[in-house]
Amino acid sequence: MSEIRPLQSSDIPALAGMFQRVFRDPKVPASKELADYLRYFYLDAPGQDIGITSLVHLNDGGKMTGFVGATGLPMTFQGGPLRAAICGSLMVEGRDADPLAGARLLKAFLAGPQDLSFSETASEVSASMWMKLRGLALPQYSLDWLRIIRPAGFFTELGASRIGAARLLRPVARKADDILRGRMRADDLRWSGIPGAWNGQGSFRTSDVSVEGFSELFARLTARYAPRPDFSGEQLAYVIREAAHRRPEGEAVFCKVEARTGAVIGAFVYHGDAGRIGRVLQILSIPGQERQVIDCLIAYAAERGVVALRGRTQPALLEAMLGRRISFTHLASSVIHAKDPEILRAFQNGDGFFNGLAGEHWSRLAAGNIG
Repeated sequence: MSEIRPLQSSDIPALAGMFQRVFRDPKVPASKELADYLRYFYLDAPGQDIGITSLVHLNDGGKMTGFVGATGLPMTFQGGPLRAAICGSLMVEGRDADPLAGARLLKAFLAGPQDLSFSETASEVSASMWMKLRGLALPQYSLDWLRIIRPAGFFTELGASRIGAARLLRPVARKADDILRGRMRADDLRWSGIPGAWNGQGSFRTSDVSVEGFSELFARLTARYAPRPDFSGEQLAYVIREAAHRRPEGEAVFCKVEARTGAVIGAFVYHGDAGRIGRVLQILSIPGQERQVIDCLIAYAAERGVVALRGRTQPALLEAMLGRRISFTHLASSVIHAKDPEILRAFQNGDGFFNGLAGEHWSRLAAGNIG
């Protein structure tokens, strides 16, 4: 009979091979770097000691044919602790021989000791399985957003992602954008781009902040939410260090936003070099200042030559993004499963903090920059 059991250290070589075949190039063997990262990420990293375990599916012959990754996230709600499990990679090989292996893996994962379970990358098939197991989709957490800053550069980057030779057009695109943005009025925000003279920061000031400084701000600026993460200092430092690694989009940029008085009203982190499409990992704000923080983010990235920004929504940011010529699309669903209906209600009302650093996208595994 087939078996589902916790991931063990001895499973890592087989897991790395499956990950390479399912999510990467099946013609290339899995690297030692990938295997080492999977071992640390799912077995040894801070936060993996709270009783949340990844699961493997073994067929009748004892061969690994499925996997569901789990990372632990300590949270707090109404003054009490919660254990959350982030559902990462869900993969199955040999579906024809066992078409229900994926459903059994997910059911076993949701039956774990955690108080609530999340995924922010559920496909239509995965989301459907979550719903059948009494999970809920969170529409306000499930949209990806895009803000074009330099249109010629943006479309050149889109082309380069498919045809590498399109990168040769970058100098031409840069000059075209300089001319176009220079002709736009300072207040002429368009879907296609942002004026060169736009003063998005107003009287606020955006400045770089250290990784340690951002860690402190993260704890302070998420205090408004319930439920919210309750990272240990070690785990939060680990998560932010991972997020600080360079990604395909470019270097990590950590910033804080201050009012004229010097009071911090928000912070953000994105990955993006000049001429590239930046990926926003996290936007944080005190209540009522979301629009200013978003404007400062866009203005700061524009000054650094980023051609566009994209990221994931959160309910507190969604309304503030309206009127900013930001477009939205649905690529994957954020889903939740919890035993306590009060927890579910809090997330349905947009009062819970999830996505970004309290999710999956902070890891180098999700970013795809592990050799």
